[in-house]
Amino acid sequence: MIAYFKYHSAKRINELRGTPGAPVWQRNYFEHIVRNDQSLHRISEYIVGNPQQWQYDKENLDVTGKDEFDIWLTSEGRKPL
Repeated sequence: MIAYFKYHSAKRINELRGTPGAPVWQRNYFEHIVRNDQSLHRISEYIVGNPQQWQYDKENLDVTGKDEFDIWLTSEGRKPL
């Protein structure tokens, strides 16, 4: 049922955007079982703070900065991904 929904919604979104075949859904999401209060706190902090990281996200077409990995690559004389 989920695969059906994702397939048809992605197809319709791409029809509306004029981008046939473009990926819509995130692949390889990360699951984690919350086993204790410390884990819950860490995950909660990530969720609250994550939106501020959008300016550094490679999937953001309006990227305004570089993330720590890009800074490290540049310091190693390598081109950021």
